[in-house]
Amino acid sequence: MTDTTKQNPSNIKAEQILIGSIIINNTILDKVTEFLLPEHFYEMLHAQIYSLIIKLANKQISPSLEVLETSLKDNGHFKELGEGSYLAMLTRLALIEINPFSYANLIYELAIRRNLISLAQKIASNAYNTDITYSADEQIQEAETELFNLSFAKSGDKSFFNLATSLKQSMASIQMAAENPSHINGITTGLTDLDKMFAGFQPSDLIIIAARPSMGKTALAINLALNAAKTKALKDTKRCYSVGFFSLEMSSEQLSTRILSMEVETNSTQLKTGFIDERKYNQLRIKSEELAELNLFIDDTPALTISSIRTRARRLKKQKNLDILFIDYLQLIRSPSASDNRVQEVSEITQGLKALAKELNLPIIALSQLSRAVEQRVDKRPMLSDLRESGSIEQDADIVMFIYREEYYLTRSKAVTPKDVMLEHEKLERVRNIANVIVAKHRNGPIGDVILHYNNNLGKFSNYTNA
Repeated sequence: MTDTTKQNPSNIKAEQILIGSIIINNTILDKVTEFLLPEHFYEMLHAQIYSLIIKLANKQISPSLEVLETSLKDNGHFKELGEGSYLAMLTRLALIEINPFSYANLIYELAIRRNLISLAQKIASNAYNTDITYSADEQIQEAETELFNLSFAKSGDKSFFNLATSLKQSMASIQMAAENPSHINGITTGLTDLDKMFAGFQPSDLIIIAARPSMGKTALAINLALNAAKTKALKDTKRCYSVGFFSLEMSSEQLSTRILSMEVETNSTQLKTGFIDERKYNQLRIKSEELAELNLFIDDTPALTISSIRTRARRLKKQKNLDILFIDYLQLIRSPSASDNRVQEVSEITQGLKALAKELNLPIIALSQLSRAVEQRVDKRPMLSDLRESGSIEQDADIVMFIYREEYYLTRSKAVTPKDVMLEHEKLERVRNIANVIVAKHRNGPIGDVILHYNNNLGKFSNYTNA
């Protein structure tokens, strides 16, 4: 025993009453074991008795006083406290209590407080650590992860849902889509044909946007993030969606410049070089003030690990009610384990992202590179087999879509004869400013092509029209 008992004698009494209540009424056990574990008990003997009761219950054996006394006969501390007479005393204490469940919550609460004290001591000890290879940032991330796990240990533990509960949720979602003029029940993409295919981005989905370089991956992600941030939340129309954007390749300033370029329809090169007139500058200033009001949060820290992303996303969820998360891009995430097997590393990353999407109950959109195999084919439309480095990307993702712009390849082709030049010119005019978004996998819906308009000068995607 430690001083904790003297400071909080209520933890011992609470444990005695709860165990006595379970011995008297075994049905209590089913409810408290959903969150209360043997390690939550302060007194070792009580933890052993509770663990024994659980084992007996699993074998369909009632934890009577006789059975418990026989099973604990070799326990030295049990003998010191009086064996059977101690168990009888526990049941007498429990007889006068009306609500034994409150004691289960108290035991859990006190266990969490002890864990908090232990964690605080560990943080302090780590901070005094003189090992320079164990950085302060790593210590902060480790502490935040442990603290988050502690805070969600009880409320985050999900069990089975009754079908009736799930059906109510499904009907509520269907009704929301029916009442919405755009007929979506997720977070809008801002692009009509994509919304028709997905009904908006859905909670807990991992969406992969893959393409070869210069196809417009980052541009599409920025468009989607911006469209979401401008939209009122379906379940809380008093606010717009909160959007997180991990940019592992570009700085936040570069992303902001591209956003301004799209919004004021001015080439980003002109903005960077300052070749704009006063009218355009005033337009930029006004638009910048409008965009500053959006809940769009950019993290441009390079080479993050999946654990760092998890920690930061959890923090953003708590602080800013995060609704959707973008990651640019998947291959730049550092592996949690040092391994020479890149396939295994990417598998760990995609599994981590899918688990995070489910944990935070929000869609995660991750960009991905494609292998060079695309460039070796006559038909350069990407396929699932082109996903770079790992088939687990395809396996873990709920949606996989590719960006394909035929215009890009035609402008780089080398026609030989005048006739070939003329044919390619005609074809180029037909596909100019057209981007195909190829939905190659959709776990909960259709697959197929969505045609979008793409302005290469602005990096802007918009709805396609034949006009």
